[in-house]
Parts: sequence; C-alpha cells; structure tokens
Amino acid sequence: MVRQQVNPDLPSFRLDGRLAVITGASQGIGREFALAYQRAGAELVLVSRNREKLLGVQRLVKTIGGTAVIIQADLSQMSDIRSLERSVSKVVKGRELGLVLVNCAGFGFTKPALDVTEDDWDQLVDLHVKGTFFCSQFLGRLMIDRGYGKIINLSSTWSASTDVGKSVYGLAKAGVSYLTGALSTEWAPFGVRVNAIAPTATLTENTSRSLRENKARAKRLLSRIKLGRFAEPSDLIGAALFLASPASDFVTGHTLFVDGGWHAAG
Repeated sequence: MVRQQVNPDLPSFRLDGRLAVITGASQGIGREFALAYQRAGAELVLVSRNREKLLGVQRLVKTIGGTAVIIQADLSQMSDIRSLERSVSKVVKGRELGLVLVNCAGFGFTKPALDVTEDDWDQLVDLHVKGTFFCSQFLGRLMIDRGYGKIINLSSTWSASTDVGKSVYGLAKAGVSYLTGALSTEWAPFGVRVNAIAPTATLTENTSRSLRENKARAKRLLSRIKLGRFAEPSDLIGAALFLASPASDFVTGHTLFVDGGWHAAG
C-alpha cells in the first residue's frame, strides 16, 4: 500500500488564526460562508439585522464545535456601522489575528425602471454600496495596522450584464465590483487584498421563492447559465475559502464569477 505524502509546499486553504467578520450572516450565502469558515478554523463575528436568525446560526456554529460573536446591525445606517466598528475593535484588541471581512449583506428586487421609487433606490444602494464601502473602510484600517488582511465583497453577474427590471440592482453590484478594484489599488501596498465573488442566481430562501412565483422568468434565466442549473449557496464556498485563505495571497482587485458560465457566454 502506497502512502500519500503531504506536500508542505502546497498552499493552505485553512483559516486558523483568522477572525472572519461576515455581514448578512443570518441566512443564505452568508450563513453558508460562516459555517464553512468555522470548519476551516476561523473565529467568527456574524452580523445581520435579524437577531433571532443570527442566534440560530450561532447555535449551528456551536454544534460543529465553534463559537461566534453576533452583532445586530443595519449596515445601510452609518450609526450601526460605527457601532459595529467599536464592537469588532474590542474583539481584536490585543490579539494577533489575521482579519477577514466578507461583505455579504444585501437584498435585491426585480422592478421596471419606470416603477422604481426613491425609497427603493436608497434602501438598495445604501446597503450594497455605502455599507460595503464603510465596513471596508473601518476594517481596512485595522488590517493596515496589522500589515495584512482580506476583504471579500459579494458582487453579482448583474454587475456586468443586463435584464429587464435589474437596473438598480445591477448598478449597485457594478459599484461593488468597482470598489473592489479601487480599494485593492489603494491598500495593496499595506498588505490588504480586496476581491469579490460574483454569483449567478443562487437558490437562497428568497431567490427560490421568487423563481417559483415567476416560472417564465426562471426558465429564461436558466437558459443563460451554461452548466444548466441555478447555483446553490454551497457552490460559492470554494471561492470564499480560497479568497480568505493564504492560497490567494497574490490575488487582489479581482471579481471572480461563480456563475455556471453566464458571464463568459456574453
């Protein structure tokens, strides 16, 4: 029987010694990232507007042997972002931890441009763009002080493609991808890597319900995904682990499309 030798030169996808701050962690993609990061060895700070759902994720983390700090916050509001900054600063004070921020908080809607209200605009753009920027700003400072850090933003295939009803959502996600490149340019000299993941339609609780309610739209979207199915949250975990781990230390400013071939097909 031949024993396989572990090559010490292989890059590590482990997250031991890292603190991952994950926004939008109470459900969907953010929740899956939280559980995967814990299994990879990270300590967790989980952020969401919904405290009850956060408590549920915290219990799940405990069942697999981890611990998580939970923080209730609405990241479209600067007061909540500043409160989050104070809380995270207390968690990391005096500790030599590699920091990871995953900007996963968000929501979307499909609405004709002529029907979009100012309130629709403000809610979506404030959460996706303002929230992503200012969470990155405050945690970026902590990363720069340490000389190392990873920021992972959640973009979308809609950042680079169009469809009826996606004008505002696509604009917001394009802003996220632009911020990803811009912040990587400023912070690379200080050891901070900034990247984004851009999924296609992913079968979270909310998206699944929307697709069930509009079967014609679901069929049309599915025809654009060349691998022939919608994404599951688990399909994004590999990219999320890669971008948070030492394996991606020479990657920055990149939006990684995890979309079944949607973007490449044009």
